[in-house]
Amino acid sequence: MRSGCNGIHFIVNPHAATGAVGKQWARIQARARDRLGTFAVRMTTGPWDAFRLTRHALEDGAQIVVCVGGDGTFNEVVNGFMGPEGCVKPDAMLAYIPRGTGCDFIRTVSVPRDLERVLDLIRDARGFPIDLGRLQYRDPRHRPSTRYFHNVVSFGLGGEVDDRVNRTTKVFGGFFSFIWATLISLLLYDKKRIHLKLDNGFDETLTAWNIAVANGQYHGGGMWVAPEARIDDGMFHVTMIGDYSLREVFRHLPKLYNGRLLELEKVRCVKALRVEARSEQRVLLDVDGEQPGRLPVIVEMAPRALSLIAETPG
Repeated sequence: MRSGCNGIHFIVNPHAATGAVGKQWARIQARARDRLGTFAVRMTTGPWDAFRLTRHALEDGAQIVVCVGGDGTFNEVVNGFMGPEGCVKPDAMLAYIPRGTGCDFIRTVSVPRDLERVLDLIRDARGFPIDLGRLQYRDPRHRPSTRYFHNVVSFGLGGEVDDRVNRTTKVFGGFFSFIWATLISLLLYDKKRIHLKLDNGFDETLTAWNIAVANGQYHGGGMWVAPEARIDDGMFHVTMIGDYSLREVFRHLPKLYNGRLLELEKVRCVKALRVEARSEQRVLLDVDGEQPGRLPVIVEMAPRALSLIAETPG
């Protein structure tokens, strides 16, 4: 690890994008030194390393933490910023060099993939406040767990897709990995009965393929599940994909990618600050592209929770 004289600490997942980040890191690091000067580097080696390394960086005085990886790594870094009472260092900023399989979050926020542009943003250190979600759920051993998310939490088909993607190769990239896993999961998955209660008075038990609690607009490698969501409006956009037959699902599948999903009769989208969901069936969670557990779940809005370096707020 190098001393971070500029208060900049990089958290790097060399395994992201099926190992491409590790191969690209020398070039990324050289360009970053040219733009930013000396900074600290912390490399992850396994699950939740990014969380622990981010927390250590903040305790060591980091003013900017730069995540290099995909949405899963970024979620861990976000959680490193957050404690039970909110952001552990409110004056610190988060930056993102997206290099993962999906990178759905940057479809909503204006964080460029181009290395030179994103390094210029980090050098200029202009941050914008963004919302996060805080969820309480059951882990695979049925233990109560809590974590934050920056993009989308879904339950139903989304959790099944994540489980399948994370157990198979991602060598063909984010879009094809997720679309293949979605098609296979559709054939094997059965709709679930889910009781959904929102703070706006919505309180129903419904049959659904998937329910998404969205802070960002996209998930699952490009599924445009919440076209009107913003990461700074202080609200979740809750999209419910209802009781379709399998034939109807395949007929309408393109609308999940082209922004026309909300035109469908059995799709509803409402705004909420708090979401509770439970089911008597096994319903898996999708949390920013990871599959950490299952229902029941409580999701709460954490408005303007931390500062993200970006070109514009949304």
